[in-house]
Amino acid sequence: MSDTDHQARMARLKSSVDRRIAAAQDEKGLLVIHTGAGKGKTTAALGMAIRSLGHGMKVAVVQFIKGAIDTAEERILKSFGDQVVFLRMGEGYTWETQNKERDKSVAQEAWAEVEKFLQDPTFGMVVLDELNIAIHHEYVSLDQVLKAVAQRPPMLHVVITGRGAKSELIEVADLVSEMKMIKHPFRNGIKAQKGVEF
Repeated sequence: MSDTDHQARMARLKSSVDRRIAAAQDEKGLLVIHTGAGKGKTTAALGMAIRSLGHGMKVAVVQFIKGAIDTAEERILKSFGDQVVFLRMGEGYTWETQNKERDKSVAQEAWAEVEKFLQDPTFGMVVLDELNIAIHHEYVSLDQVLKAVAQRPPMLHVVITGRGAKSELIEVADLVSEMKMIKHPFRNGIKAQKGVEF
């Protein structure tokens, strides 16, 4: 492709992008879902939380299921003081706990906290880490979630992570990303690494 052809193509692309930017004038709190079997769902959600903090927003992070694990993300986010609420509400992965009734009880405790955050207009973002798993195992009902996110303050962003997002949740979401695993070091006998996995 010649320089002239490239320049003409980029000019057309710029014109198209500029039109879309000009047309996108609405502002609202978004419902964002990170799902799929690949790594990076929580990482992406917490990156959005950090971005929100950079804009001076107040953020809540509630971890379902894997909450028994101490993470560097929790330590760094808690360093923002009153600007962040970080709750590890789970007791570990379902294959570790092996106690459905206890897992359900803990998830319901977590959900009770979440409902407070979803009604509080002082928060700019609420991250619900591994909520999709809690919904899948029926620890938290899909109807509870759909109702609460629909009734949240208009500018509150909600980010939900976990594989297996329900189609009803995907339908009402504003942004859905699916992480796909192509390759993972664990499959080659490499244990979780600081800074990558936790």
